[in-house]
Amino acid sequence: MEENDNNKNKIPSKMARLAWPKAKYGLYIAIFIIIIVLIILYKDLIL
Repeated sequence: MEENDNNKNKIPSKMARLAWPKAKYGLYIAIFIIIIVLIILYKDLIL
């Protein structure tokens, strides 16, 4: 049973070579993109 859990948590070999960014940076980028889209959509109301 424990052997199956260990295999499940391993990263596939092709993915292990990639440098994954931290999750908080992904959150910052998502918020930044949402703000940019909202500014573009509502620029008539803002300016």
